[in-house]
Amino acid sequence: MHTTAARTGIRGRVARLAVAILVAIATIGLLGMSASDASGSKGHLDVKRERFGTMPDGTVVHRYTLTNARGMEVKLITYGGAIQSLRVPDRHGRKANVTLGFSTLDGYLSTGNPYFGCITGRYANRIDEGRFTLDGVTYQLAINNPPNHLHGGNVGFDKRVWDAEVVRGKGTVGVRFHRVSPDNEENYPGALDTTVTYTLNNHNALRMHYQATTTEPTIVNLTNHAYWNLAGEGSGDINDHKLRLNASHFTPVDSTLIPTGAIDPVAGTPMDFTRSTRIGKRIRDYGFQQLQFGRGYDHNWVLDRHGSGLELAARLEDPGSGRVLEVLTDQPGIQFYSGNFLDGTVVGTSGRAYRQGDGLALETQHYPDSPNHPNFPSTVLRPGDRYDTTSVYRFSTD
Repeated sequence: MHTTAARTGIRGRVARLAVAILVAIATIGLLGMSASDASGSKGHLDVKRERFGTMPDGTVVHRYTLTNARGMEVKLITYGGAIQSLRVPDRHGRKANVTLGFSTLDGYLSTGNPYFGCITGRYANRIDEGRFTLDGVTYQLAINNPPNHLHGGNVGFDKRVWDAEVVRGKGTVGVRFHRVSPDNEENYPGALDTTVTYTLNNHNALRMHYQATTTEPTIVNLTNHAYWNLAGEGSGDINDHKLRLNASHFTPVDSTLIPTGAIDPVAGTPMDFTRSTRIGKRIRDYGFQQLQFGRGYDHNWVLDRHGSGLELAARLEDPGSGRVLEVLTDQPGIQFYSGNFLDGTVVGTSGRAYRQGDGLALETQHYPDSPNHPNFPSTVLRPGDRYDTTSVYRFSTD
């Protein structure tokens, strides 16, 4: 009798233990799934489309919202293929929009729009007096940044409504923007068939893949013109942000911000960001003429590259929020622009005015005015060749 009871008790305890183990396994599985989602190896990636506004000619502008399992949210609009908003968490998990922009389409259509978040092209950055010669033919482009040509002209890629489609890959979700720039659009030769694909993954990395082909020899230099403030847009200036650029040289400019053709070392100058440095530390060093010309930083840095693939170009951090942005690219240069021409006349998504230094741009690119400097990497694209370049903006916390 005692033996039977003991066995019964043992079986009961074993049964209870088995149930407890099963519950624990289920709990661990759920916790593991959550942890896995948080680490970015699994999780829900989603995209939705909505109407953002209507152009004066009746064309509808749509907005696509990309989300991942780690709380990152990217809003893209078909006008200019622009990043309208990008929300990421800080070190405490609190999310904020860290890119400058407008809450409505009217803001983007305004003359005061300083290229917020857009695709810039055909030629990002400046061309001296809007003139270049290719295969013995001289082309005159618009002078929209007197005395120079800037970001593709009067109606560049930033002011066009792009076709868009959702794309999904293994562990990614995104939007592919496409348009054909006709021959002689903004006086550029050749019809340029252009695709820019944004994809988001669960590692809080936004990838931008640029592709283009042409019907005639032309020049191409595409980038994204997002302005970043890792403390949150509308929260103040970026002077306390710390920046590191993997670049030991830069291209100095003249008083109109056109490269002189020289490639100068940054060592011993306010242009040296080879170590993480507070942006505001030397920005008012107007004894350094380059900062006078740019009213701050508005220069191309020559990246210290070691191959042809993606390499780390820049690391930006905000000590207050703990947010970190790393920029990876296969391009030879990066333009660091410290928002010097923001003047308080533009009101952003938060309803606050953007003043000087309230955001900064890190534009991966070929060098400005390359067509007029044979010693710079070429930006010529010919029929049968493909322009194909990638940059990644990766967010984390310290």
